[in-house]
Amino acid sequence: MTEAKSGPLRVGVAGLGTVGGGVLKLLQEHRKDLALRLGREIIVTAVTARDAKKDRGVDLSQVTWLPDAVAVANATVVDVFVELIGGEEGPARIAVEAALKAGKPVVTANKALLAHHGAGLAVLAEKRGLALKFEAAVAGGIPVIKALRESLASNRIARVSGILNGTCNYILSLMQAEGRTFEDVLAEAQAKGYAEADPTFDIGGFDTAHKLAVLTSLAFGTRVSLKDVYIEGIEGIRAADIEAAEELGYRIKLLGVAQRTETGIEQRVHPTMVPVGSAIAAVNGVTNCVAIDADYAGSLTLVGPGAGARATASSVVADLIDIARGDTSPPFGVPAAKLAPYRQAALKAHAGGYYVRLSVYDKPGAFAAITTRMAEQTVSLESIVQRKTRNATGGPVPVIMITHETTEQAIRTALDKIEADGHVNEKPQMIRIERV
Repeated sequence: MTEAKSGPLRVGVAGLGTVGGGVLKLLQEHRKDLALRLGREIIVTAVTARDAKKDRGVDLSQVTWLPDAVAVANATVVDVFVELIGGEEGPARIAVEAALKAGKPVVTANKALLAHHGAGLAVLAEKRGLALKFEAAVAGGIPVIKALRESLASNRIARVSGILNGTCNYILSLMQAEGRTFEDVLAEAQAKGYAEADPTFDIGGFDTAHKLAVLTSLAFGTRVSLKDVYIEGIEGIRAADIEAAEELGYRIKLLGVAQRTETGIEQRVHPTMVPVGSAIAAVNGVTNCVAIDADYAGSLTLVGPGAGARATASSVVADLIDIARGDTSPPFGVPAAKLAPYRQAALKAHAGGYYVRLSVYDKPGAFAAITTRMAEQTVSLESIVQRKTRNATGGPVPVIMITHETTEQAIRTALDKIEADGHVNEKPQMIRIERV
């Protein structure tokens, strides 16, 4: 921490899209309140964007327009640089590094930049005694970064998990509420602007993985390790899975989970069945949710908007407020040089219950062979349900299985052998069950 200056904090913003426009509006609308609370003003003095003529609903007549992000980062009229461009490389990374090298603190909402280069940027910031803030990079308006870095700094965190992507949660929520197919709901999400024309980054789980990697570093004091996140998306979820989950007392959510284990840190992103009565099951639409298990504070659940101009702008300005007050604490909670090497847990040793859906040929011996394969891997079955079907005799029959606690290795080995035996007509569906 350093003492805050008394003059105005002059801000340069690179990127005036949804979030950037929200930041400008918030700072103008709340200018007097912020000055009263801080004892100094926060004013935007320089900006850059692809379209300088676009009406953003705010007065930019007193703001200097510059040709690119690096120019903003190096501008003499700028004290702190705000990067809202996005992307792990290119202009975003170059400009952030330029700002830090020029002795200016940085605020960013760029989870990809942090997931790939966070440790290096933290070293650069700390060497110069500068702040590198990124509250808006994870879960939009939910103050989860500050919670982990500050409010829970005295605690030992055992687990961080949650719904970190609004697009996936919107799709799964509508599939559950309206009984529609994945493809149908995805098309609607794209039409409403909740999903990109190429939705792979969201529905494939990659967006969640970037955010989880950042949370893992903050929670456990380890180096950011995106490459060690196990990733499954929601593309394979079918209406049959949603329906079966409902009948069994579960909801399907795409979760990011990071937890300590005896063998190391486990990071995973995948569809998960959670009990209907749990807090996380009730989080629907584009809302995000983060659950934290701490040894002294206990179990905390933070719920709120995970994206949008107003919510994300709130987080960006919260970081600017910290900088205006002189906060230069380490970006990841502990000095970057002291972040522990990431030690990956063996995911296949992960223990828990599993939902399995098989499309089984209705032939003598098929069910016996399947249960035998499960028994060979010591997989104990809690229940087996044969779904109704109109198929002719010998055609595939939907079969739902719920296992008792077993390991990832055991269930995957059993399913691989079941598939190889030729008793099923499609790849088995497996979804983990979390007793959250």
